[in-house]
Amino acid sequence: MNQRFTQVDAFTSEPFAGNPAAVCVLAAERDEAWMQHVATEMNLAETAFLVRRDDGFSLRWFTPEVEVALCGHATLASAHVLWEEGHLGPGEQARFHTKSGLLTAVRHGEWISLDFPARPGRPVAPPPELLRALAVDAVYVGKNVYDYIVQVADEATVRALDPDQLTLKRLGVRGVMVTAAASTPGFDFVSRFFAPGSGVDEDPVTGSAHCCLGPFWQERLGKSEFVAYQASARGGVVHVRVAGDRVILGGQAVTVARGEILA
Repeated sequence: MNQRFTQVDAFTSEPFAGNPAAVCVLAAERDEAWMQHVATEMNLAETAFLVRRDDGFSLRWFTPEVEVALCGHATLASAHVLWEEGHLGPGEQARFHTKSGLLTAVRHGEWISLDFPARPGRPVAPPPELLRALAVDAVYVGKNVYDYIVQVADEATVRALDPDQLTLKRLGVRGVMVTAAASTPGFDFVSRFFAPGSGVDEDPVTGSAHCCLGPFWQERLGKSEFVAYQASARGGVVHVRVAGDRVILGGQAVTVARGEILA
């Protein structure tokens, strides 16, 4: 039986922006090797696989090279598909059982809010190759369970980054987020996210990175709600609210393609 998929641009209200993800709602569990092959074939930052359970859906995320433990944009895309294609009723909460525990999503008009675990970082001494690969002077360097976080002086520095991806790949982390306070009106902070070690040189919009960025900027800006911009070539907007040990991520999503996997 052929497997349907839906491709969604997440953290954007416009097609061909934000972060694309493929979403497969499976009739039953499939083996890990098949899911990895599909994700490699899709060649998107993430492909999400869902299976209905009594109390929600199991959810797994794969890059073209590896399975990851937490992904924001593909969760947003998955929730969007569940409501848009009638797997959930308009007012139902989406419940996802994942390697990072239970994640939930609710819809408010055109916006979807994701309830994710906070993943704050702590200050670390940067390995020399990190800043050499980024070619920046760091205001701060930290690390959480997944990634390095590097604060730089200004938004212009973030936007101008052209890192040495091969060196970043050797760092042994999921990715590297680089951030600065925003100078663009309407935004609190900007960031970019590089994950060559996970098979994605630059992730267009990284919801899970904001589980670290939210607590980071809460300490520096003295507030708990933010409008963030991820300044990749595609770009995307993430609403962030820090709530204790949780981070609420808000975004929009647009369906751009549907098809079938024949293999």
